[in-house]
Amino acid sequence: MTDTSMTDTSSADAVADARHAEKMKKVQVARARMMATKTVEKGLLIVHTGTGKGKTSAALGMVFRHIGHGMPVAVVQFTKAESFVTGEALLLRRFPDLCTLAIMGDGFTWDTQDRAADIASARAAWELSKEFIRDDRHAMVLLDELNIVLRYGYLPVEEVVDFLKAETPPGKHVVITGRNAPAELVTMADLVTEMTLVKHPFRDGVKAQKGIEF
Repeated sequence: MTDTSMTDTSSADAVADARHAEKMKKVQVARARMMATKTVEKGLLIVHTGTGKGKTSAALGMVFRHIGHGMPVAVVQFTKAESFVTGEALLLRRFPDLCTLAIMGDGFTWDTQDRAADIASARAAWELSKEFIRDDRHAMVLLDELNIVLRYGYLPVEEVVDFLKAETPPGKHVVITGRNAPAELVTMADLVTEMTLVKHPFRDGVKAQKGIEF
């Protein structure tokens, strides 16, 4: 007695495999045609915003890619403080020749409770950021949580936008993170990603954890 079920299954798989291969050939041709039209190489203004987790984490992914390619980067953190040890700071400091890390903040604004000091820190971080953006060394500059200080009015949005428009070198990437990105930055950016909060363990009483949040 012949078992036809295995034969039928094998035949069906062979047909499905052939159809898939044919479909992927068409996709490959279409993809190659599309990619052939993408010829521009330029510095990008990238904004990561939104209420969801992962804005800085995604930006750091690009930082690590640059380091992997031997391309120097600068990271300016506008709100994080030196006293709060993060995993990214520990790792980035292992690559002093490829990453300039400047932790310029004083911590959470609800902890500092000193608007004048927060403004002074934001100003110092911004002035240093401008130096990094202007220079010829760093291929990319990450302005971590700049959106937060802009939201609180610690820096004028117009000043930041005008500088980025006028003085960012053509080949330099600038990445800006933080919730509530101002409309002016979103409008001028080349790439904008909005992280959307769906679920977060903090709402269930889970605290920030080493290796996940910091």
